[in-house]
Amino acid sequence: MIVLGVDPGLASLGWGVVRSERGRLSHVAHGVLTTKAGTPAEERLKYLYDEIQDLVGLYSPEQAAIEKLYFMKNVSSALPVAEVRGVLLLAFAQAQLVVGQYDPTQIKSAVVGVGKAEKHQVQEMIKFLLALPEIPRPDHAADALAVAVCHLHRSSLCGIA
Repeated sequence: MIVLGVDPGLASLGWGVVRSERGRLSHVAHGVLTTKAGTPAEERLKYLYDEIQDLVGLYSPEQAAIEKLYFMKNVSSALPVAEVRGVLLLAFAQAQLVVGQYDPTQIKSAVVGVGKAEKHQVQEMIKFLLALPEIPRPDHAADALAVAVCHLHRSSLCGIA
């Protein structure tokens, strides 16, 4: 199974593709999509939508996973992330992908075994689990790989992977 994991953000959106075959995880690709501040929101959202569609076409994932919006004190920064999540969910639905949605605690727990793990612990485990020579950079890409790994771990527990 191939999963596209996404760490949503309007300025910087992390993505990562992970394959699970016979219970073994392997890294396929990762990266970050960036948009320029000052560009109208609708143009930024369209760019992210188009790029995600291209990634789905390029890597042919069977499923997708996305980080849930967690409570933020600053509503003005939470709303753009919510808009990005909507665009991503639409793109995934159009591609007929099964989508898993996970909060940060679920992701940390699935990857590290502790829901309150530190960011560097998650990154080190992603490096280890995917047999990478170094921690994936930038951080948003490592986070997206963690979302994909979380989905694959949870799916295998449910007999999906």
